[in-house]
Amino acid sequence: MSDALLVTRDDVLAAAERIAGLVIQTPLIETRILGQKLWFKCECLQTGGAFKLRGASNRLLQLSAEERKAGVVAFSSGNHARGVAIAARRLSIPALIVMPSDAPQVKIDSTRAEGAEIILYDRRTEDRIAIAARIAAERGAVVVPSFDDVAIVAGQGTAGLEILDQLAVAGEAPPRRVVVPCGGGGLASGIALACPDAEINIVEPEGWHDMRRSLELGRIVPVDADAPPTLCDALQTAVVSPITFGILQARKATAFAVSESEVAAAVRWAWREHELIVEPGGAVAIAALLSGRIIAAEGTVALVSGGNIEPALHDAILKC
Repeated sequence: MSDALLVTRDDVLAAAERIAGLVIQTPLIETRILGQKLWFKCECLQTGGAFKLRGASNRLLQLSAEERKAGVVAFSSGNHARGVAIAARRLSIPALIVMPSDAPQVKIDSTRAEGAEIILYDRRTEDRIAIAARIAAERGAVVVPSFDDVAIVAGQGTAGLEILDQLAVAGEAPPRRVVVPCGGGGLASGIALACPDAEINIVEPEGWHDMRRSLELGRIVPVDADAPPTLCDALQTAVVSPITFGILQARKATAFAVSESEVAAAVRWAWREHELIVEPGGAVAIAALLSGRIIAAEGTVALVSGGNIEPALHDAILKC
C-alpha cells in the first residue's frame, strides 16, 4: 500500500471531531489582489501562532496512558515545537523539544514558556531526527514528528474542513484553488485531503523547494547541501516524507518557489492591508500571489500559516 493511502479524508474528519474545543476556528477573511477577490485562511491567529496545534493535538490525544506518562519528544524550528508544547501541557504530558540553535528566540522562549524542555542543536552539522530518536529511546518516550505522521497530517487537514464550512456560511462556492506554504508538506497534504475538489498549489522559498523538485522528478529528493539562508525558518525542511509527497503527487499538486524579497514584500503587505503579523514562512502563499508567480483568480484561498516572528525582524522588514 502506498504511504499516501495510509491517511484519508475520513481521518481528517475524525481529527476534526477529536480536537474540537482544543483549537480555534481561525478567521477566513476576504481580500483583493490585483483586482481579484480572494480569501485568506488566517492560521497565524491560531493558538500558538500557527496551524501546528491541530496536528499536535490530534497526535497526542491518541497516546495510551502509558505513553502519556513517558512523554513525547519532537524536533522543530519553532511552530511545531510550540504546538506540541501546548498540547502536552494541556494533557499533562512531559515534552522535550529538539530545536535548532538559530531558531528565532521568540519561538524558543514561547515553547519553553509552555513548560517544554528544550535541547538545542546545530542544524548544519547535527541530525535532529537522530538526536530525537536517541533521547526518546533513553526515556521510553514517543517521537512526534512535524509532518511525517498520519495523525499529524490528518490534524492539519482540519484547517481545510473549516475553509469549506466558512465559505458555505458566506454563501460562496467551495474553493477552486488553495495555495499553501510548504515545508515538510503536512499542512498542504492535509488540505489536499480535506478539499478534494480544489486545485492545490504549494509554495516554498527559493533554495528550499525540495517538494517542487520531488514532484517534478517523481521521487523524493532532498534540499541541496549548500541551500542558501532564508527568512523562512518554518519552511527549512531538508527532505519531505513519503506520506506528504505521496498525497500531493496523487492530487497532482503544482509547486512554486518565491524569493526572499517577494516574501518580505508579502509580510509588509499583510500588515499594511490587514494588520496581520505574519512570519516569512507563513507569508509565502501571499508572496506567490502578489508577485504573479500564481495568477490571482476568484475562488482562491491562500493559507497564512504562521505569525511567530521576532518583533525586531518584523519592524525591520516593514521599514525596508
